[in-house]
Amino acid sequence: MTRDKATIAVVMFDRASMFEMSVPVSVFGVDRTSFGAPRFTLLPVAADQGVLATTGGIRLHAPNGLEALEKAGIVIIPSWRDAKERPPDPLLRALREAHQDSALIVGLCMGAFVLAAAGLLDGRRAAMHWYYAPSLAAMYPNVTVDSTVLYEDDGDIVTSAGTAAGLDACLHVVRRLWGAEAATAIARLMIVPPQRTGEQAQYLEQPIPGVPANDALGKVMAYALEHLDEAFDVETLADRAHLSRRTFDRKFRALTGISPLQWLLHQRILRAQRLLESTELPVDVIARQVGFAAAVSLRPAFRRIVGMSAQDYRTTFRARRSPHSCPRSVDEPPACRSE
Repeated sequence: MTRDKATIAVVMFDRASMFEMSVPVSVFGVDRTSFGAPRFTLLPVAADQGVLATTGGIRLHAPNGLEALEKAGIVIIPSWRDAKERPPDPLLRALREAHQDSALIVGLCMGAFVLAAAGLLDGRRAAMHWYYAPSLAAMYPNVTVDSTVLYEDDGDIVTSAGTAAGLDACLHVVRRLWGAEAATAIARLMIVPPQRTGEQAQYLEQPIPGVPANDALGKVMAYALEHLDEAFDVETLADRAHLSRRTFDRKFRALTGISPLQWLLHQRILRAQRLLESTELPVDVIARQVGFAAAVSLRPAFRRIVGMSAQDYRTTFRARRSPHSCPRSVDEPPACRSE
């Protein structure tokens, strides 16, 4: 059957987050055609029987059953209630059939657990909120989980990190299928940025899952964070853990959900962000303090991960301080208030 991409099915669940389920409805369920947006047909689909209970005791009724997925050109799984709970088999079958019949499948945040359970993410890269990434990686080892990006477009499947990143992914889908003007029209009325690239970082610093202090990986991570100003590589870390590179990569990914190289690069960029916010050090000096040979090496990595240049980041995010409390170096005391 020929599927109309402007027909969007949003699958809803009992006990799932109201906000997460409302994200694609907010993008595709409001008529903005008078402002230049496309006309969409939204199909709210209930994956569970009866009235659905959601956040704050709110109850809702989705008027369509899973058979509506047969008509949708885009199927969106906006959430899931519990990473450890297997989704219903009828839903998994319907998703596989829709995917085989050329529907674009979108999993927002925990919705990726549903896509993974259906086998749709095997051998693919998937974006995931940093908190849930280790669980997704452990449960579905055939999925390459990326907790450092806002969303991932893998052609016929799109995944995103949590909450606001779901908006970014939905707007990306609009931009990809209907063009930049359509996405901008929707974003303007929603008062959100019209485009944040998928590779832009999840701005939250990613805590490492609890690792015993005497654990080899825990020691290696601590060492890396203490020596970010040195130009070591992943092989150095593997040697310190007394593991082969392949074994180190496998154990590290099982623990964190990302590769050691991704983690190390992200930690260097996070340190650079802090220095840009809290000091007036030149970018070239900051580059060397976080393990890059020079600013020319830092700049492209910073822009790819953060989504803006280092100088723009400094201008936008630098902490506001009084003229009497502005340390020029991270080695100077942080408190210098006038009494």
